[in-house]
Amino acid sequence: MSRAMAPHRDYTIEFKSEAVRLAREVGVTEAARRLDIPVSSLQNWMKPSYADKLTVAGGSGKKTVNDVQAENARLRRELASLKVDNEILRKAAAYFAKGSR
Repeated sequence: MSRAMAPHRDYTIEFKSEAVRLAREVGVTEAARRLDIPVSSLQNWMKPSYADKLTVAGGSGKKTVNDVQAENARLRRELASLKVDNEILRKAAAYFAKGSR
């Protein structure tokens, strides 16, 4: 006897994104069990070609996962540059404070 097919269910992009995040934390099988979804669906969502299609809420509309990762990398570079600038200013302020005494 064959298994009856489960009815087709549509999942929101947010649900899929969160499911992928959970699967990365606890494993695909455990996440599928917790969310009561087929393991194969979760595995498909985790494939890189499908991950590009997933979107997450961004500041100005929707952004793809790759856009968010690129922005994150850019912000990290900017933060590192600003930390260097801040350190230079801190040393300059200390130098000029010594000279004015």
